[in-house]
Amino acid sequence: MIKMKQANDIEQSSSKLKAKLLHNQKKIRYLTICLVALIISLLIVWLSPRIILKGSDKVELNYQEKYKEKGAYAKYLFTKDKKVKINGKVNSNKLGTYKIIYNYKLGILNLKKERVVEVVDKEKPKITLTGGKEVSVCPGQEYKELGYEVSDNYDKDLKDKVKIKEDKKQMKITYTVEDKAHNKTVAVRKYQFKDDVIPDIKLKGSSEENIYLGQTYVDDGYEAIDVCDGDITNKVQIKGSVDTSKLGEYELIYSVTDVAGNTAEVSRKVRVQQRPTTSGNGIIYLTFDDGPSNSITPQLLDILKEENVKATFFVINHADNLNYLIKRAYDEGHTIGLHSYTHDYSRVYQSGDAYFNDLQQISNKVKNIIGVESKIIRFPGGGSNTISRKYSPGIMSYLTKEVVNRGYHYFDWNVGSGDAGEVNSASEVYQSVIQGLSHTKNNVVLMHDFENNYKTLTALRDIIKYARNNGYQFAKIDMLTPMVRHRVNN
Repeated sequence: MIKMKQANDIEQSSSKLKAKLLHNQKKIRYLTICLVALIISLLIVWLSPRIILKGSDKVELNYQEKYKEKGAYAKYLFTKDKKVKINGKVNSNKLGTYKIIYNYKLGILNLKKERVVEVVDKEKPKITLTGGKEVSVCPGQEYKELGYEVSDNYDKDLKDKVKIKEDKKQMKITYTVEDKAHNKTVAVRKYQFKDDVIPDIKLKGSSEENIYLGQTYVDDGYEAIDVCDGDITNKVQIKGSVDTSKLGEYELIYSVTDVAGNTAEVSRKVRVQQRPTTSGNGIIYLTFDDGPSNSITPQLLDILKEENVKATFFVINHADNLNYLIKRAYDEGHTIGLHSYTHDYSRVYQSGDAYFNDLQQISNKVKNIIGVESKIIRFPGGGSNTISRKYSPGIMSYLTKEVVNRGYHYFDWNVGSGDAGEVNSASEVYQSVIQGLSHTKNNVVLMHDFENNYKTLTALRDIIKYARNNGYQFAKIDMLTPMVRHRVNN
């Protein structure tokens, strides 16, 4: 019995060992198969042709940001990188999803891969508050909206989308706007009840005036406006006086103070000078109308500089790239006078308001260029023109008086060159000028520096030489020069 039991135990142990060995063999075979499959898969992947993208296959691009293609290449076996064909475009000026397709053909295989580019708007709108982020409100008044501007890189007009909320307790205004891409911007304006703005006091007429010895001085006047108090002209105080019996420079100081104690001050200089002789002095005032021009004015200024002669330029509006010529003429000591902004008779002489609007335009332009206000003018066509009658009968009778009332000095001429069309050569310009000169008058010579007026440019040096050889002197027009005026015909 014992032996039989031992034999059975041995047999059972042997069966278990065989079963375990068999199981391990199966496991080893399975693992071997898996390893072989993995190796084969890796070999297939490594040996198979494929397209490899440089960079990410998904790209996010900001609106209007330039798309930079990083490229791709094909790879298989032991070959070097192969070029692929790239198709597709990205329009970064338009939001949306774009696809770049990469193709490579190898025998019957046609490989394809794509990159997705998303053009998005992540930039917030900008709110610009008119008047600033902190403002003052006049005491006793309600806050009045000062306005705002909104700009966005993609949505062009969002101004009507702005939501405005006022918090009177905290004294602030909140402006909120959101573009179509849900980019949100919030701006805050704070206000306080305080009058800290100085009044605006303006002089009528010029801030610098010249009068003659013994002449009665009459102030051109002034006005003062305050944002809180309104018109306070009657509160203006003037310090200083002008003694026209003594030569010299006098300063008048105009000051005004509002209810809150803010004070503004401006000044006017008045020069009392000796009245010049009005006849018999043989002075020549060379004047040039309708410039500046690119072809004539620079060379004309060169001649005047070489000959040390000062002149007067009555300018009109030209392209801003010629502004430097006006500045150059002023810097070289010449007088810049006002002729017209448009030089269009039908517009200039339509009415008194139309004339002064045109005059103000050219005045503003000249002041921006040379930094000072010119009060020396010449009417288009001269004070004696009759063409103005076609547009407004009697207008010249009104304007010739009104410009003087407003502090301007206007100059016609008493020596004509004929260079605007009456003559055709430099010699004719020369003869016209020298025949008109006289030692018994102030010679105001009319010439032009408009484009391609070479006959005047050619004649100028000879005119200067003749004048000097015959005892004449040259001067530029200023506010003390006696006005030379034509008879008014309208």
